[in-house]
Amino acid sequence: MGATVRTIVLFITLFLMFALIGWVIGGYMFGNWVLGSLIFIVFAGIFNLISYFYSDRIVLWSYKAKIVKPHEAPKLNKIVHNICLKGDLPMPRLAIIDTQTPNAFATGRNKKNAVVAATKGLLNMMSDDELEGVLAHEMAHVKNRDILVMSIAATIAGAISFAARIVWFHMLFGGRRQSQGDMLLLIVVAVTVPIAAILIQLAISRNREYRADREGAIMIQRPLALARALAKLEEANKRRPINRGNPASASLFIVNPFRGGGFVRLFSTHPPVKERIRRLEKLSQEMGFVG
Repeated sequence: MGATVRTIVLFITLFLMFALIGWVIGGYMFGNWVLGSLIFIVFAGIFNLISYFYSDRIVLWSYKAKIVKPHEAPKLNKIVHNICLKGDLPMPRLAIIDTQTPNAFATGRNKKNAVVAATKGLLNMMSDDELEGVLAHEMAHVKNRDILVMSIAATIAGAISFAARIVWFHMLFGGRRQSQGDMLLLIVVAVTVPIAAILIQLAISRNREYRADREGAIMIQRPLALARALAKLEEANKRRPINRGNPASASLFIVNPFRGGGFVRLFSTHPPVKERIRRLEKLSQEMGFVG
């Protein structure tokens, strides 16, 4: 029920934001505030439908993730299958991202059509128990129904930030003197991008990452395996950030895969890795888990 409410709030917020943008741009371009608002509201409605039904495909496409069959990724398939048995979850589709930056994310509308994507770097770098910890974290997101909200929020914020960048660069390099209307568009950019960031922050709180860490660790009964994996992921992603996709979708990954500047900081939703590791170590002590 909570995921449904958050999804509805995201859609309503998008309608309101696009109505505001249409009202400003409609008056600037067409001299008709109402027409601009109606055009953008229709666009928002279409975009909401696309986000709901195709957000997972959009995310997979943006990272060139390839859906694989069990025999194409036997180790990945075996580990995820075992996690599903432990967590009483349906088997998701699996995808591989062709990059040596180690990371992973889950996407989809619900448990039945979930997709878990792992990079080649993750499969190469992690030991089996560390890989199980990472994938258990992602399956915890599936179990908690976080994936729909995360995918839609990332898609919406990505579209808004991309549109904002286009307007911004047009204003900077358009080759003409800025008019009063241009300044109005700049104001729209200045307002909508932070709102998009807030949208992500509200939809995907840091507590959700802590919860996925905890539930994933309990699922496999090895919190320290996930803690070790997080330490490796933090170091590797700082050293070799991912070079594709949109920073607005960084919240989907288990750790932030982008270089930490500009838009990346704006859309940051990940809690500090050191704190995540500390909580996992505490969980291991409290529950007597080993490894």
